[in-house]
Amino acid sequence: MRYSENIITDTNAFANWWRNLATEFRSNDKVVFDIMNEPHTMDAQVVFNLNQAAVNAIRAAGATTQLILVEGTSWTGAWTWTTSSGNGNVFGAIRDPNNNVAIEMHQYLDQDGSGTSPTCVSSTIGAERLQAATDWLKRNNLKGFLGEIGAGSNANCIAAVKGALCSMQTSGVWIGVAWWAAGPWWGDYFQSIEPPNGAAISQILPQALKPFI
Repeated sequence: MRYSENIITDTNAFANWWRNLATEFRSNDKVVFDIMNEPHTMDAQVVFNLNQAAVNAIRAAGATTQLILVEGTSWTGAWTWTTSSGNGNVFGAIRDPNNNVAIEMHQYLDQDGSGTSPTCVSSTIGAERLQAATDWLKRNNLKGFLGEIGAGSNANCIAAVKGALCSMQTSGVWIGVAWWAAGPWWGDYFQSIEPPNGAAISQILPQALKPFI
């Protein structure tokens, strides 16, 4: 949430930008509005204020049926949602007059949670890193969308991904998940499920993802 490398704090200007964009798509029921991908190194309250202003503006523009996704600071990580990021302290107040908003979080399963290593911490780390966020969603009567998850093609990671998705499926608060990543530009990136031969297609796709589709 930056413009010319400066953090945006003007909620009116941000809302005006979103109002203009939403006006173009207000009748398109195939659109999902994702306010901002992975805000970071920003105060959680500032990020929340901008998200709430955008939600209000989108609905005011007449886009009343589409899902809106809001993301927190600290790369919107699920594992830090209730701790160091501060997101859990402020995003419980998010409001949508049409009651069609979800909290988008991201989660990787390597040591530092960055998704840069194919080695997962353990076979249970997926469910473990989502647990606190899941509990928070339940307490706040909100829905979650896991907009990024990724891991290596090995037995430990496959089990961890399946554990994460199982926990989401039974939670009653997660509405969906998206795997990172796809697209021809990823080449031999270990998390790619780009057809026909992305690195994650031979094992991750059939063993960890397809059972939940």
